[in-house]
Amino acid sequence: MIKKRKMLKVKNLKKHFRVRKKLLKAVDDVSFEIKAGETLGLVGESGSGKSTLGKMLLRLHKPTSGKIYYEDKDINDISRKERKLVQRDMQIIFQDPYSSLNPKLTVEEIISEPLLIHRTLPKNEQNRRVDELLDLTRLPLRSKQKYPYEFSGGERQRIGIARALALSPKFIVCDEPISALDVSIQAQIMNLLEDLQKELGLTYLFIAHDLAMVRHISTRVAVMYLGKIVELAPTEELFNNPKHPYTEALLSSYPELNTRKRKSNIILAGDIPSPLTPPSGCRFHTRCPKALFACSEKEPKLKEINRDHLGACHLD
Repeated sequence: MIKKRKMLKVKNLKKHFRVRKKLLKAVDDVSFEIKAGETLGLVGESGSGKSTLGKMLLRLHKPTSGKIYYEDKDINDISRKERKLVQRDMQIIFQDPYSSLNPKLTVEEIISEPLLIHRTLPKNEQNRRVDELLDLTRLPLRSKQKYPYEFSGGERQRIGIARALALSPKFIVCDEPISALDVSIQAQIMNLLEDLQKELGLTYLFIAHDLAMVRHISTRVAVMYLGKIVELAPTEELFNNPKHPYTEALLSSYPELNTRKRKSNIILAGDIPSPLTPPSGCRFHTRCPKALFACSEKEPKLKEINRDHLGACHLD
């Protein structure tokens, strides 16, 4: 078996925002790796820090502290020229296909914009590249001279995907790319992302709430709660053998067609606490049905439970 190389490594990453003289710890001491060619799914409730983490990897948010290594290069400690090359390799597909496209630009102008900024192709070759990208994303060539308002939500997301692919990236953050789409369209976009990954050798960080879609597309899954990763494992291992009580609660809401395997829902008490005033010890202990006294006193570290299965819980 060929061991895949590490494309991205994150070490002790933090992002704190100052809000009303307090620190909002959106991402707090997160470490993980993403291998070339894989899809790492990232799940958790709204407000857990998923999108902030994804945007930090692309430096759309500057980290408060911590390291981000892309192909063994610390992207916070490289020259401006090197950073520009890294930026070509790392792109994002945004959640909302309505607000992420400039309504004043044609599709051709939207897709060409990264090529103009980075000057990767002479002007006479840019039209050919736009045609290639429209073909890759299953959009007709006549789309080029139209404006975003003339398309459906699914078609707009395809335009966003084409723009993300313009510079031939290796790594793409998919920030909830299907959550704003009709259910009938979501599967089409998921199939497109899978086809592009196989054809172009892409690596994804796939952020989503839909556990079924995460299970379908991901190689491994990380579970995030209040700024921290509480569990990380290969997809089927995590879905079949969750170790953290929060993961168990999330998965209990996952629709299971096989009634013999179906488990009763775990109803968590209250809402996710404010990241302005996170609980002491384990941040989940205020809602955890299995909490021990130690959970409120000492923060559990993310450690290996089984092979390739990491968890942050005092119960293990």
